[in-house]
Order: sequence, then structure tokens, then C-alpha cells
Amino acid sequence: MTCFLGIDVGTGSARAGVFDGSGTLLGVASRETAAFRPQPDFIQQSSADIWEAICVSVRAAMAQAGLSPAEIGGIGFDATCSLVVCTADGAPVSVSPDGAPEQDIILWMDHRAVADAEAINATGAEVLRYVGSVISPEMEMPKLRWLKRNLPEAWERAGLFFDLPDWLVWRATGSQVRSLCSSTCKWTYMAQKGRGGEGWDDAFLAEIGLEELAGAGHAMIGTKFLSPEESAGRLNARAAEELGLAEGTPVAAGLIDAYSGALGTLGAMPGHAALTERMAVIAGTSTCHITVTPEPAFVPGVWGPYYSVLLPDLWALEGGQSAAGALIDAVVARHSASAMLRARAEEEGRSIHALLADVLAGMGEETALLTAHRHVQPDFHGNRAPLADPTRRGAISGLSLEHGFEDLALDYLATLQALSYGTRHVLEEMAAQGVEVTTMVVSGGLARNALFLREMADACGCKVIVPEQKEPVLLGSAMLGAVAGGGYADLPAAMGAMSGPGIEIAPRTGEIAAFHDRKYRVFRRMQEDFAAYAALMEGQDA
Repeated sequence: MTCFLGIDVGTGSARAGVFDGSGTLLGVASRETAAFRPQPDFIQQSSADIWEAICVSVRAAMAQAGLSPAEIGGIGFDATCSLVVCTADGAPVSVSPDGAPEQDIILWMDHRAVADAEAINATGAEVLRYVGSVISPEMEMPKLRWLKRNLPEAWERAGLFFDLPDWLVWRATGSQVRSLCSSTCKWTYMAQKGRGGEGWDDAFLAEIGLEELAGAGHAMIGTKFLSPEESAGRLNARAAEELGLAEGTPVAAGLIDAYSGALGTLGAMPGHAALTERMAVIAGTSTCHITVTPEPAFVPGVWGPYYSVLLPDLWALEGGQSAAGALIDAVVARHSASAMLRARAEEEGRSIHALLADVLAGMGEETALLTAHRHVQPDFHGNRAPLADPTRRGAISGLSLEHGFEDLALDYLATLQALSYGTRHVLEEMAAQGVEVTTMVVSGGLARNALFLREMADACGCKVIVPEQKEPVLLGSAMLGAVAGGGYADLPAAMGAMSGPGIEIAPRTGEIAAFHDRKYRVFRRMQEDFAAYAALMEGQDA
């Protein structure tokens, strides 16, 4: 039996999953990874720590599956779009203001480079059209600009800059080929211009003060680019020994973790909606919204269009929310009843989400309608899309002197609804540019939250499909390995064979739909009010 290995590095852990050719999960394991926060808005990681977590997870997943290394026909990696900095020979270069030597990764959600993003946006460069006209500090060019300006010694030591998925492939194979997905989506590479470095805009690099990156044929940032369907090389002896796998196993080009989730979910329940009418919603610590179109569509505030970064010859659009699960955690944690809730959850062996759902169900009316006077503006960590403003902050309206479980439950429900309205806002902006989505395919941690799924369907007026596959992000990476290893001819074939069934949630109409329409208007008004308050504090007329 030939099986395939998917390896996923998320914000807080590394995971490995072994799948057979039909997409059945045979073994899965994970290990937490460390994050370091030397200052507000600074979040760093260690590539050595991440690789160690991968090795532990792979060995455990293989043991659980009961397979020998020879039975793995291909490996796929996905990871967060974080910046890895190393010397020309691969030694780590610290990105920390305190010089911590092992901290060589600026995590995707690090917001140290807000001013650099603003400076880049002020150029109005052509490449910015492909990131919704507004580059984010979560992308790599602002981070690189920050590094050069603030840590010049680290900048001088650096010889290679990787997106984390590409670093993982390099660590496994020794190959410096880059992923079209990572480079196009987060580095301003324009894949439609070619795969041999033609997509870099040297004038843009010079204009933003990063002209060094064009040197030696762009050797520091990538000279050759592969689509997700291509093999990046084979597992080398060092990595094979560390992972407990066979030297020479095919390794696929990497994917950003959200795109791996899209790959692992968009094929679920075929026939319920065309691929180009679906949007993958990967809802974990943050949320990513990914859809594909046959022709490029430019949506203000939405990243893309990106050519061939997920499936061949299709353009991808990516919206998102900088905080989703992280937002829910923050809203719950700041409430005075939070400690009692967590103690009760631990005592009963249940999740806080299940307990809060029970509290809401016992409050005497249709759950969705309980928040008529409780509203959340969810941009606690900025607005990724479609407002593309990392400086925005959140708000809760309708607070009283109550501070018990029921009050916390209202904050919780209003937060789930606010996240749903953020997705609705992205859908509306896409629709205004001719991209019509009828079905959302949801994965990630929040896909296990029944209340969230119900509110998403109702608030957005779209069908929601939840794949039965428990590990869709890992499955997406395993699909990469399956194609790289020759198990399937291409990704559409792998999706057709491995995606599996799902469940469908239809949006409700009538009173529920009307209620959400009203709350969505409040949501949009709160976003306008934030801007008005900011203008007042700057001494401007609102």
C-alpha cells in the first residue's frame, strides 16, 4: 500500500498526518511550537524548534499508522506565511530586537512593520494591484524593509530569505526552489509573468529600498518557482534520518497553510456547487477566505488575483480576518465570568464553547435573536479584508452592569456573529466585481463549532459545507505529496479521489434573515464610527 504524508505548521503547533490514496486518515500527531513576544506587536519563532516538532510529529503519526518508511509515496508541506531569515549556508539569523539567536522567524501575525507597509503603499506601485491595492504588514516585503532599517547587522548577515513553507522544503531536500503560492501571495512575485524569476519587479524593489534583493538574479528570494503540482526534489539523507523516513521520498512544492486547507476542502461533496462558486473558509486563529476564478478579478482590499497558486491556470482571491479564534479567546478572557467558566469546563470535561452554547440555549428564545442589543466590532487586531487597515481596533456595544455567565454568553454569540458579518463583507465586495459565491466550505478549528457554522450560514445567506474529513489542512498537503509522488496525475484528480463527503447547512430565511440584515447594518455602521472617532481624535471633522 502506498500512502502519503501531509505536514502542517500552524501558528502554535506542527502536525503530521498519514493518508491512504482515498483520503482516509491512518495516523496523526502534533506538537506545540514556541512563540516569543519581546515587545507589543512582535511575535517570533525558531525554525529549529519547528523542525524538531515536525520530526516528533512525523514519527508519532507513522507509528500510529503502523507503516514502514517505504510505504510513504510522497510528502507535502504547508505552513504559515512567516518570514525565515538565515545565512547563505542556512544558519539562523536573529530577527529579534534583543538578539535572541534561535529566533529567526517573524510570525505572519507580527505587526511590527505597519509603518513599512504604509510606506510601500504610498508608492502606488503596479504590483500592489495584486494585493487589493494595499499591502499588509503580515506580508514579507514590509517585514524585510523593517529588518533592513531596524536590524542592519542581521540584514548584513542574511544570505537567504524564505517563506516558511519554502524553508521546510529546503530543510527536507536542500533545494532552494520556491513555491508559486508563497512567493506570489506574500512576496509580490507575479506568477503570470513566468517561473524563472521574470515575475520580480526590480524597480519596485529599488523604490521601497530593498534593491539588494535583485542581486545575483534574486538568489536571496528565489530564482525558480514551482506550482503546487510539481515536485521540489527528494528527501535528503539528513532529513530522512531525522524524520524516520526513507531517503529519496518525493517532496512537493510547499503551500501556505490556508491554501492547503482550501485544497483539502474545496472538492468535498462534488456536484453541490461548481468549484468557481465555492469559497474555502479556513477558520482557526485567523480566518482566510479563498476562492478561484477563471479570469483575474481585482477586488479592493482583497488579496490577489494570484495566478496558478492553488490550481493550474486559475486565479485565486484571498480575503481574511486577522483574528478569529484568537478574537473569541480574547473576548472570553476579558470577561469577569471567564475564570468561573473555565473552571466549570474543566470540572465537567467539556469545552467552553459547548458550555456557552448550553447557556444560550437556556435563555428562552431563538438563540440568534438574543443579541439584538449586543454588538461586536471584531477588528481587535486590525482589518485584513476588505478594509485592509491593520490599525483598526474593536469594540463591544450594548454592555450593562451584568457580569455573569449569560452576559458572557451574549458577548460570545455577538462575536461569532461579527466574524460572520466580516465574511459577508468580503463576499459583498467580491460580488461587486463579478465573483459570485454560493457556497462556503469551512475548515479549521471553528468548523467544529456548530453554533458558529449556523450563524455563518444565516448571516451570509450562503450554504455552508463542512467536510467530514477531520484533518483537511493535512489532507491538502498529503494531496501535494500524492501528485509529487505520481499517485495522481494532477491536483484535480487527487481532489476527486481524496476529498470525501461532507454535511450541508442551508441558510434560514424569514425573521432570522431579516434580523441578520439589521445586525449587519449595525456592523457596518460600527466600522464607520471607528473611522469617525479616529478622525475626531486627530482633530479632524468627523
